[in-house]
Amino acid sequence: MAVSRSLGGRVLASALIAGSCLLSGAQAQYYKIDTVEEIKNAASTLAYDLMTFYEGNQTGKIPGILPGPPDDGLGDYYWWEGGAMMGTYIDYWHLTGDPSYNHVIEQGMLHQTGPNFDYMPPNHTASLGNDDQGFWGMSAMLAAENKFPNPPDDQPQWLALAQAVFHTQASPERHDDTCGGGLRWQIPLANTGYDYKNTIANACFFNLGARLARYTKNDTYLNWADKTFQWLWDVGYINHETWDVYDGGHVGHNCTDVNKAQFSYNAALLAHGSAFMYNYTTGSTRAKWEVRTDKLVDGILRFFFKDGVAFEVPCEGHGGCTADMLTFKGYTARWLSVVTQLAPFTKEKILKTLRTSAEAAVKQCTGPPTGRRCGFYWSKGEFVDPVVDHTTGAGEAMSVLAAVSSLLIEYADPPATNETGGISRGDYEAGVNSKGPNFEDHKPITGADRAGAAILTIMVLVGGIGTWGWMSFAD
Repeated sequence: MAVSRSLGGRVLASALIAGSCLLSGAQAQYYKIDTVEEIKNAASTLAYDLMTFYEGNQTGKIPGILPGPPDDGLGDYYWWEGGAMMGTYIDYWHLTGDPSYNHVIEQGMLHQTGPNFDYMPPNHTASLGNDDQGFWGMSAMLAAENKFPNPPDDQPQWLALAQAVFHTQASPERHDDTCGGGLRWQIPLANTGYDYKNTIANACFFNLGARLARYTKNDTYLNWADKTFQWLWDVGYINHETWDVYDGGHVGHNCTDVNKAQFSYNAALLAHGSAFMYNYTTGSTRAKWEVRTDKLVDGILRFFFKDGVAFEVPCEGHGGCTADMLTFKGYTARWLSVVTQLAPFTKEKILKTLRTSAEAAVKQCTGPPTGRRCGFYWSKGEFVDPVVDHTTGAGEAMSVLAAVSSLLIEYADPPATNETGGISRGDYEAGVNSKGPNFEDHKPITGADRAGAAILTIMVLVGGIGTWGWMSFAD
């Protein structure tokens, strides 16, 4: 396939060099990340290689998604992972300045919005979770915060898309009194998992609310975010002593059957959103979010970074990592890096760990046929072929790209707001046609308002380490 890039000549030349470096079945380390220039060069090559897994920019293929879904025999990846990849490239552009993939990202992001511009395309209804929609919404929010180039005026705008996702999820139709509140995992009643209220669906909603509050200065978002985090705390999905973050529970048991599986993206997303809340609030409220951010970060670094290297505890070492799980390390690196900008008291401990982890990640990127292909098991220091996890390797490539590019966070601007140069137009009516809420402090968009996806939860059987995707336990 043809993949355009501004640094193409240099990278293709490097690829030829790598191809000539095979030494009796062993491969020397390809990537160097000791300097800013080396990090940018490594990220450029990693971005190029990740794009080779994407078919959405080819004639006859669907923009925005990785090959899939598995249920249809079309590939290893579900719809939400395309949205996650879009976000990875938006961060890549922001951190490196390389615009090579911007047109691919814009095309994919706009193609998947659905007829109501709310990231609920009808052809994905059969597997549409609040977390799936949330991941696409968070990538749209990221585009607004990073001042990603705006779509044409006749197309939906990044901030408005993020608002539409949040508004549809804040709708009364998505909330009920079971378990004292909270979003369910799935959106349609008929979907398997509708009886499950999980952390990731609510973490996406919380995260979007926190970011929209900071960006727009509309405290309706703030109140929703505060309420959602409190629900996660009250229902016991966050351990009150260790700050471990658990997966979820069933409404039939009033969410008391807490599945204590821990996945890095759950905790990292909550830490990320908490840092936005800390950055936006003041006084005693800010102090509350400072504690929450700090405790969550400490828990993540303790539990998910074995000797300073990212380690996905529930599956790594057991051969049970699904295609979903193989992307988690990348989100964790991306979100933790932004935490250092918004909550600087976390900077030293996070950046030190992210550096150690990225060094381990690139050390094992020595796989065939290029001599630089990446696996998932970073702590081993050696390449493990993706065939071990029965995937094509996009998740592994995405995670290493995120780990490396996140090392540039110290040189990047923090997330923008409508008062600090944000260029994306918002719309407080976005999502209303999709049964969105009526905001109490609704206000029309003015010229000054320049304010401006999901994980298929993996259950871990009590007493074992068996893992399943796309299913919930029976009541």
